[in-house]
Amino acid sequence: MTILTTLLFALFLALTGAAAAPGVRPLPPPLTVARWWDPPPTPYAAGHRGVDLSAPVGSELRAVADGRVHYAGQVAGRGVLSLALANGLRTTYEPVRPLVAEGRLVRAGQVVAVLTEGSHCPAPCLHWGLLAGETYLNPLSLLPRPTVRLLPSSAPGGP
Repeated sequence: MTILTTLLFALFLALTGAAAAPGVRPLPPPLTVARWWDPPPTPYAAGHRGVDLSAPVGSELRAVADGRVHYAGQVAGRGVLSLALANGLRTTYEPVRPLVAEGRLVRAGQVVAVLTEGSHCPAPCLHWGLLAGETYLNPLSLLPRPTVRLLPSSAPGGP
């Protein structure tokens, strides 16, 4: 990742109000992105309002932060789980079989659902979304951030 890309991503996180990463991933590492977040230019335009993470059917899905189950049920024939996080954000998982009931408190790292068939990806995947009110954000902003350390480069002819 270039320095410019790193700085732009940090600026994005600051401007979108994304919370500090709690350090929990929805799936065990390594995460493989099948389709990246592609926010639409207007609320009703085409785009991709989350990320698709490749994973086998039956994978256990974890709460990425403490929160409360906002919704656990079916939407358009697919299982959906939505968690209202303590920081005011809401994260969604689909297609899933929820393991927690609406209204229940969940802890970061708790297994909250199991990935099921029925994704829109060519192979099984988790569609993971993030909202602040009605505004979609990049859910990858919730992941632990890598430490970036800039080291001086050796000048030509140096030691």
